Amino acid sequence: MIRYSLVCSNAHEFEGWFRSSEDFDAQSSAGLCACPECGSTSVAKALMRPNVATSEAKAVVPAAARDKQQVAIPPEAREFLEKLKEIKAALLDGSENVGKRFAEEARRIHFGEAPARAVHGEATQEDARALVEEGIDILPLPVLPGERN
Repeated sequence: MIRYSLVCSNAHEFEGWFRSSEDFDAQSSAGLCACPECGSTSVAKALMRPNVATSEAKAVVPAAARDKQQVAIPPEAREFLEKLKEIKAALLDGSENVGKRFAEEARRIHFGEAPARAVHGEATQEDARALVEEGIDILPLPVLPGERN
């Protein structure tokens, strides 16, 4: 695998991994390489810093440098993720976050021990399975990229 430093026509820098130089050329000319920041498919190889190990080199990558190391995401995938974020936001709109008490609160609402309302939070797989087996309707929501960073 070859790692290239890439830059789009809007000067956004990112990196991509390819099997060979020919793979990069083929994917780039087919418009399959896209900037993860703006979606531009006008992407070129950027000048790469040599990776020279010294006795003073640290194994830890600074956060600022780590944030720039992104994988190119095709525009269609970026649009899909944005739609998912919109749908999730609409589902959570007006919902109360009960955190790790989700299973307990869902049961209380189901059995009339707490006021009926939309709630969301966290549950283990075992708790979620138990809620479904008890006839309590729940909807698991995905954790989307960037939500826990």
